[in-house]
Parts: sequence; C-alpha cells; structure tokens
Amino acid sequence: MHTMPKRLAFLALVLLVVLPGRAQQPRQTITVAAAADLVYCLEELDAGFAKLHPEVDVKVTTGSSGNFCAQIQNGAPFDVFLSADIGFPRTLAKAGLADADSLTTYAIGRIVLWTTEPDVDVTKGLAVVSAEAVKKFAIANPEHAPYGRAAKAALEHEGLWAAAEPKLVLGENIAQTAQFVQTGAADAGVVALSLVLSPAMAKTGHWAEIPTEFYPKLEQAAILTTRGAKNPAARAYLDYLRSKEARAIFDRYGFRLPGK
Repeated sequence: MHTMPKRLAFLALVLLVVLPGRAQQPRQTITVAAAADLVYCLEELDAGFAKLHPEVDVKVTTGSSGNFCAQIQNGAPFDVFLSADIGFPRTLAKAGLADADSLTTYAIGRIVLWTTEPDVDVTKGLAVVSAEAVKKFAIANPEHAPYGRAAKAALEHEGLWAAAEPKLVLGENIAQTAQFVQTGAADAGVVALSLVLSPAMAKTGHWAEIPTEFYPKLEQAAILTTRGAKNPAARAYLDYLRSKEARAIFDRYGFRLPGK
C-alpha cells in the first residue's frame, strides 16, 4: 500500500478544512410574492440587487395581490410581499402575519388603455369600448386584482360599465390581461402603465393613459412577512428597494412615489 508523504497529507487536510468550508456554506434564499404589474420592473431590480448580494437567491412569483394575500394568510412561505394595493399588506400586519414597521410604499400605480389593433383609436379614451371594432375588452379580474378594480372604477366613472360587461375578458392578473391584448385575444384593454413602458412591450401597439381622477388611488406597498422579518437577506432586499438605485428603476417603469 502506498502512503502519502506527511507534508502532502497535511496540505490536503488544510485544503479540506479551509477551502470547501467556504464553498459548502449554504446560500441564502428569499421568496418574493409580487404584483403582476412588476413582472418586468423586477427583472431589473433583482439584477441590481444581485450585484450587491451575489450570495442571495431571489425567487419571485408574480400574480394578483388579492390571491397572494390569501395565500400568505393560509401559510404560504413568502418572505416579501409587493402588493398593488397597500390594503393587503396592512391586512396581513393587523393579523400579525407581517411586520408593520417594514411597510414601504413604493409607487402610485397608473392604468392605460392599450391596443395592438390599428383600427382601434385609443385617443378616444374609454369610449372606445363601445366601438364596433372592439369585440373583446380585457381587464384584470376586479374580484382580487387591484388593477382590475381600477379599470372597473374608471369605466363606471365614464358610465361605460354596462357597455363593457358583455365584451369583457378577465385576466387572472394584470400581466395576463396584457397578454390577452398583445396576442389579439382581446381587441383592447386596460393594463398597467409599467407594462407598456417595459422593453418587452414598448414598441407594441399604442396606448393612452387614463386620467387618475377616474379611479381610486393605486397605492402600492411592500412588506416583510413574519417569516421574512426573521430573514436578514429579506431585510437587505427591502432596504435595496428603498435605495436611490431602485427608485430610478421604479421611475423608468412609471412607478412614481406619492406627490411626484
């Protein structure tokens, strides 16, 4: 049997103890539940966070804020919740399911009328829902999607809800709603400004912003769940979302803070 020289054996022991010790340290992970209007914006935000915290894996799920609130109430293991309606994180905080001190408003959301059909003139505003060229009109489901509630409120404000109802195609969330318009499953629809400003959709179709006085304010906020409050990486993520760098990214997608 060959025996390893003592010097080589010692070096091998040092390598086993020192180098793998670092490599085997478990990576930190945070789970984020985010409103669907953030789907493209979050790609940039998470890339910025990754540069500062390469040791943290961020796992993002996007969907409707109302559904996420219900899932967290039922024990879903999310660390951070970014909601399109501040009411949902407040509900979680009151129930002791989120850290009230971490509540952070990151934007006032805005909605637009969007179409990819050349025969649909969105400059006419929401009245276009009555146009013959509009057979299907997409909005997010008002039952659980804040952007859907805003769309319904805007249509009611203009006395157009009755005209819109027979034509409605309801998206599970605002990203799916935009997909309906983008693919032609709907001739037009009400979507988030952040989506039509994204590089993925910026050159697709045409849009017109819906006046903010037509619908209740879409105050959007982030909060740490009780699980996330115990996760230092989740706290670092929320701190990043409050940074100037993150603010610049939010602004590019039309996510302005109150008063701006």
